Amino acid sequence: MPYTITMKRERLIENIETLKAIMPNFVLEYYRSKSTVPYSLNTLYEYLKEYQRFFSWLIEADVTNAEKMSEISLKTLENLKKSDLETYILYLHERPRMNTHSNREGVSQTTINRTLSALSSLYKYLTEEVENENGEPYFYRNVMKKVATRSKPETLAARAENIKNKLFLGNETQEFLDFIDNDYEIKLSNRAMSSFIRNKERDLAIIALILASGIRLSETVNIDLKDLNLRTMIVEVTRKGGKRDSVNIASFAKSYLVNYLAIRDKRYYAEKHETALFLTLYKGKANRIDNSSIEKMVAKYSKVFKIRVTPHKLRHTLATRLYAETNSQVLVSHQLGHASTQVTDLYTHIVNEEQKDALDKL
Repeated sequence: MPYTITMKRERLIENIETLKAIMPNFVLEYYRSKSTVPYSLNTLYEYLKEYQRFFSWLIEADVTNAEKMSEISLKTLENLKKSDLETYILYLHERPRMNTHSNREGVSQTTINRTLSALSSLYKYLTEEVENENGEPYFYRNVMKKVATRSKPETLAARAENIKNKLFLGNETQEFLDFIDNDYEIKLSNRAMSSFIRNKERDLAIIALILASGIRLSETVNIDLKDLNLRTMIVEVTRKGGKRDSVNIASFAKSYLVNYLAIRDKRYYAEKHETALFLTLYKGKANRIDNSSIEKMVAKYSKVFKIRVTPHKLRHTLATRLYAETNSQVLVSHQLGHASTQVTDLYTHIVNEEQKDALDKL
């Protein structure tokens, strides 16, 4: 597994460098800026692919006189009209229809929203964040503010109903941890058992921490040893946008974190300069665990326990349980690192469903 993880990262970096080589200078500046936030490599790669597709369309549609992507000017982006962007969106909807081997009617709305998100990020940088020699942005007209994204038509109640069975609410949170600790190994092969025993304390610590704090997967991966304070039960994380935040951890996670720290250095051959909290082994050396490893680990355990879930569903679990205890969207928003309570409306609907289930049992 570590070999695959490292190779995937190296391939990702190679792909990023290939895309950077054909980009205009202002995109390279954007990339450098967002690398310091930091955006994840996966996010940056996906954004660069979106810019490649968009710039290719600008050239093919004769919206620009440039013959190569690297020659596309800031003036082209500054002068784009709303109708140009709407034509591009229509192009994305219809492009798969041009392929006679495809029965698809167009790319999904989710994909288009991701495209617009990438372009919005670039435009925000060029019109608000970057500074020229006079301390001003490159231009001020942000056409992306006139282009609306369209979400999947689904009420919060419908979404709540869809995900509530994928959460480990009430006693199930502890039951899930106990299952991993005591019952998961029963049907494992000898080879699988060896890997499980080696990583058991680490896996339990990671899952318990997410269930007890609601931090994001990327935040979990990037935690350093110095960020975790078991005396105060607080972990320092880097939120979206690069903001540092202090996050409270529920007390039930403490024993799992203590157990992992007791074996971390010896089990993963961690040297003094190794700063990452959660480690994996590669060629006998300690490495920071990556997103995909945690995703696979959570999927592996949850599938056998109840239903295959993602780390994000563990985050939803904490948020729903916290709202059920406090009835405060403000507290839940602060815990999750959201700027407003709008995102937490979902948890009120999930809790309402839980209350309905409880009433039905009276």
